[in-house]
Amino acid sequence: MTRRTAPALLAALLLALLVPTARAAQSAYDLTERANALYRSGRYAQAILLYRKAEARGGDPSALSFNVANCLYRLDRLPEAAAAYRKAVGYSDGKFAPALFNLAGVLFRLDQFPESVAAYRRALAVDPSDATGWLNLAEACSRAGDKVCALRATEKGRLLDPEDVGTVYRLSEAHLALDDFDDAVRTIREGFEAHPEEIDLLVYLGDVHRMRKKPAGAAEAYREALGLRPDDAETMYKLADALAEDGKEFSAMDVLAEILRIKPDFTDAAIFLGNLAYDAKFAERAEAAYEQAAVHGNPEALYGLKNLAYDAHAAKRDAEAVRILEKALSLFPGDATVEADLLQIRGEESR
Repeated sequence: MTRRTAPALLAALLLALLVPTARAAQSAYDLTERANALYRSGRYAQAILLYRKAEARGGDPSALSFNVANCLYRLDRLPEAAAAYRKAVGYSDGKFAPALFNLAGVLFRLDQFPESVAAYRRALAVDPSDATGWLNLAEACSRAGDKVCALRATEKGRLLDPEDVGTVYRLSEAHLALDDFDDAVRTIREGFEAHPEEIDLLVYLGDVHRMRKKPAGAAEAYREALGLRPDDAETMYKLADALAEDGKEFSAMDVLAEILRIKPDFTDAAIFLGNLAYDAKFAERAEAAYEQAAVHGNPEALYGLKNLAYDAHAAKRDAEAVRILEKALSLFPGDATVEADLLQIRGEESR
């Protein structure tokens, strides 16, 4: 799944005055220029003082309130930043879209999600062409628990920016939140057709199938991805997992063996192979897999080897049990549990 983050604020400063027209305006302009330089150098508290002086000397109150809010945001004074953005919006009679978008972003960070949704809606009423704004609205709607709003806003964002592959993931997630599995799959397929270089979409499709307990569909998607990116060990591991979930353990073992041929130090694959082989009563294959995992430093291999030894001991194959435990001790020198097991079995043999 894709990682979600809080909506970003607009980064650019707004110059409050561009052309001086009188002495007072000239002073406001100069103060604003000095404040902008302070902002760019990261001296936000000092910039705030000059922006406020510029406003007192006739500067544009909407633009200067916006700049003050940006500084407060940089100082992580979020409630004050929200208040300053509201002032900028008020001075502009609600027409200053950047202030509205930034206000919505601050409210989001304050976990005021319904209020953030309302601010994004106001901003998008002023500037409906902002694709990022629609996607941020979708995230705020999702956090507010309005799944339909999240879906509709994501659809709008994708329509405005169809080249953004990230919207494919977000739109499919919005469909899944509404249990529209077929629409989620359709969205991913359409996204891949539009961006065939984005092989990760096929991997994501497999993940979606697995999430919905459809391992056969997951395996098909992973295989399709591997047809385009054959030696992707991570996708191969997912394929093996899907095959095992689908009851095709032997096929899963073959895939895991291929992973270990390509990437011998992929110890999770070695442990997985060992566990599948152990369950299938293929002791030799399980032992070899656990040994490979141990050689590459995975401590979980010790438990696999000890289980094999316990089974051999229970079946009165003590020589085999001792051999396996001695191998385990060579791979994990000084392990007290293995030493104790060896003493016990050897003691039983000597009676």
